[in-house]
Amino acid sequence: MVDRERIPLAVLLALLIYPNDNFGGAFQPEFRQSIANLTVPLGRDATFTCHVDHLGQFKVGWVKTDNKAIQAIHDRVITHNPRVSVSRGDHSMWNLHIKGVQLDDAGLYMCQINTDPMKSQTGMLSIEVPPDFVAEETSGDVMINEGGQTKLTCRARGVPMPRVTWRREDNKDIVIREAYGGSVASQKTHGNASSLTRVSTLSATILAVSSMQEFQGEVLRLSRISRTDMGAYLCIASNGVPPAISKRIIVSVHFPPVIHVPNQLVSAPLGTDVMLVCYVEAFPMSINYWVKDNGAIIISSARLDVQAVPSSNFEVKMILTIRNLQKHDTGSYVCAAKNSLGEVEGSIRLYDLHDIQGATKSQTAYYDEKDEVVFGSAEIEKSENKPYSIDNTVHGHLGYPSVSSLSPTGTNRKRPGLPINATSGSRKFFGTSMWSEILIFLVIIVS
Repeated sequence: MVDRERIPLAVLLALLIYPNDNFGGAFQPEFRQSIANLTVPLGRDATFTCHVDHLGQFKVGWVKTDNKAIQAIHDRVITHNPRVSVSRGDHSMWNLHIKGVQLDDAGLYMCQINTDPMKSQTGMLSIEVPPDFVAEETSGDVMINEGGQTKLTCRARGVPMPRVTWRREDNKDIVIREAYGGSVASQKTHGNASSLTRVSTLSATILAVSSMQEFQGEVLRLSRISRTDMGAYLCIASNGVPPAISKRIIVSVHFPPVIHVPNQLVSAPLGTDVMLVCYVEAFPMSINYWVKDNGAIIISSARLDVQAVPSSNFEVKMILTIRNLQKHDTGSYVCAAKNSLGEVEGSIRLYDLHDIQGATKSQTAYYDEKDEVVFGSAEIEKSENKPYSIDNTVHGHLGYPSVSSLSPTGTNRKRPGLPINATSGSRKFFGTSMWSEILIFLVIIVS
């Protein structure tokens, strides 16, 4: 005998669990919660979930709203896109899967229930695209003459729009030079907080000069470019979607050779080793060589060692080492540098220290007016009670003068007589330029 008290309870449970299968359906389908919007990187998978209560005999469908394309109805996929599939967790959770999303997949997706009237809700699929450079609008390597100007461009695309930052590969500051005016302030704001800004006057033109570790923007303009601006520049594009990308752009600054001679007068005892040094700056890199006063190009041998030590892509230290110094090694030496834009020479005078010490025993010395002795700028400033100049730099020029026509660097000027241990009874004159140069050197050392 059936327990009649349990029959009403069983009917109630059936109505709650299957409302549309009993007595025409007591409850209409309802969405339990909204569909979540999705933001997915390009190439990843995306899944929309539609939660429905009391679905009963009704069906769930998926539609892409921008083109009205039906993706799926209930458990059946309608679209011909092989990357689309559906699944469900139970009778109330319906999933739409999109594998390896592409840009065309972005947009609104609608979950529908075929009630009358139709019930629906939508979710947005946004595609994140990592940054990429537009090749035809992005600069390549640049070659420019010193003092000119150039524009470096890195055009990037992506979703969201990438941010482009410039840095130097050697971690030196980026220097922005612009004519002083309204455009300077806007250029300055692109730098970071540690940027250094100064105003300078060059060739009667007022310039605003800004130095910064980073510059933001797709276009980097370099004006009145200097050799110190030469090197590799990195433009880095990022938008929060990995990976960030970078492009390396080489800026080559061309200029004729420049030679700096730190010591134009050198002395050493016979039998010792002595080193002569010249510093060269040039780009393209120069051909560097040494020449003796007899016109012979010096090459490495058992006693002579010729070296060129680069310190950057445009700087070289020229070193000539003379071992076991002999009398015939004294005299003038020329360091020369040549590239496609010009050539330059610097000179060094090498003395025997014993000859200089012997010259100090002479009582008085005056220069003969016949001696055409050429003095460097440091020596002239000393005679006029001025501070020494430390810049013995020789700048290159167009054309290729011969080594035999070389004249020492500095200002051509005779030096006044320099008495040494003068007495009232006698004066002695040296009639050769060699002794004059020795005495000049001696006075410089003593001073």
